[in-house]
Amino acid sequence: MARDYNIYSKKQRWKLLLFVIALAIVGVSLAYTKSLVDKIANEEKAKVKIWADAVQKRSALVHYTSGLFRKLQQGERSKVELYLEATKYLARPDVTEVSFALNVLNENTTVPVILTNGKGVITSYRNIDFGPAEDKDEVLRRELKSMSDQYPPIEIVYYGSSKVYLYYKDSKLFSELKTTFDDLQQSFISDLILNAASSPIILLDSATGSVIEAGNIDSTTLTNTELLGQRLQAMSDQHEPLAIEINDRPALVYYEDSFLLTQLKYYPLAQLGVIGLFMVIAYLLFSTARKAEQNQVWVGMSKETAHQLGTPLSSMIGWVELLKVEPSTEQIAVELEKDVARLQVVTERFSKIGSQPRLELNNLSELLRKSVDYFESRSRGNVDFIAKIPNDVMAVINEPLFEWVIENLIKNALDAMDGKGQIVVEVDVQETRILIDVSDTGKGIAQSKFKSVFQPGYTSKKRGWGLGLSLSKRIVKDYHRGKIYVLKSEPNSGTTFRISLKR
Repeated sequence: MARDYNIYSKKQRWKLLLFVIALAIVGVSLAYTKSLVDKIANEEKAKVKIWADAVQKRSALVHYTSGLFRKLQQGERSKVELYLEATKYLARPDVTEVSFALNVLNENTTVPVILTNGKGVITSYRNIDFGPAEDKDEVLRRELKSMSDQYPPIEIVYYGSSKVYLYYKDSKLFSELKTTFDDLQQSFISDLILNAASSPIILLDSATGSVIEAGNIDSTTLTNTELLGQRLQAMSDQHEPLAIEINDRPALVYYEDSFLLTQLKYYPLAQLGVIGLFMVIAYLLFSTARKAEQNQVWVGMSKETAHQLGTPLSSMIGWVELLKVEPSTEQIAVELEKDVARLQVVTERFSKIGSQPRLELNNLSELLRKSVDYFESRSRGNVDFIAKIPNDVMAVINEPLFEWVIENLIKNALDAMDGKGQIVVEVDVQETRILIDVSDTGKGIAQSKFKSVFQPGYTSKKRGWGLGLSLSKRIVKDYHRGKIYVLKSEPNSGTTFRISLKR
């Protein structure tokens, strides 16, 4: 059973747990933000509806007040006509009782009137105000012009064909009251729009398509027909316009979400983006620091191993030379010399870990065949080695380190087959890459472990540190800029490891 020393499997579980917790936090944050957005959106819609109701009530008030002003205006007109009748009465030659007519004339204390003859010469006036330094004739001419602009004069015919004209205008009290009401009416909608809601609002006349009032809208948009149409379409896409009546005429209230609400909608996404960026940067920093620490450990172990092997190797070389002198031990010395040479190669490999190895153009075919032959001579005939290797395949590699990788793969294959089965080493030379496959007929690897087998500490053996494949990956990836991975594997059918090198 595979033994991970639990460090990497636990790390994966912790990563998964932290990822789930992070997703839960993000989900809660998004749900809470959405709840706030919905509440604010409902409040803004309620404010717009309140504003629309208030505009409708104002419209009703305007309608009522307009009727009241018409009645007041008619009342002042009646006063003028009564004044006219009194004037005509006094002009009659057969009238002897004039007190009633004079009382009617005197009771008109509010409506300004001017009486002129047929040639336009002012003959009398009433309720005209003169300033202390103003010219009386100039004031009368100005008032006469103002009266003729406001209402047509009333014609009076007496003594046959003689005519006089009576000019009048609204009383000062009526004019002030009407001006004040017009100002209140004009400012009413603006105050509602500016104070009732923070949302952009456009009040549109349905019949003419003209803007009655707008709030929180750029003036450029209101003056440009095309921009206005686009803005109204965007508003209607977001919220259905509210239908109201203004002065008995249909109108539509267009509105959209306020800037604050729009910001709140996109704030979680921006927040998640910043958090995600921070997490990526933090992960890269910690990953770099962890890799640097691992590199230091690898280098330290390798250098120390090379150093520890150096001393006994020097002694063994001396003993081999002594054994060569004696004829009886000469054969033993020859075999022992091969093992010593092998240990020197191992020492050289360890000494190169941690330093940038020198890559040279080497005959990859010879290197692979030498490795296959080495293990085939020591397999006692229980393993069938098949080498599908073209001649003279050249590659830029570091020979001692790359040979180490091939030996690790073959040794793992032998362990997976318990020393019995078939091992195939195959080379495929492509246009840009060289593919090296090492296949066995062993126990196989579960698909979930395809990446785990390259982690330090992973091993399927009862003994061993599980560093062979991890070291092989570092040599191929970091030193040769290549790839090594499990190409395919099936339980109880075998495994194929692939090395991919640039040509």
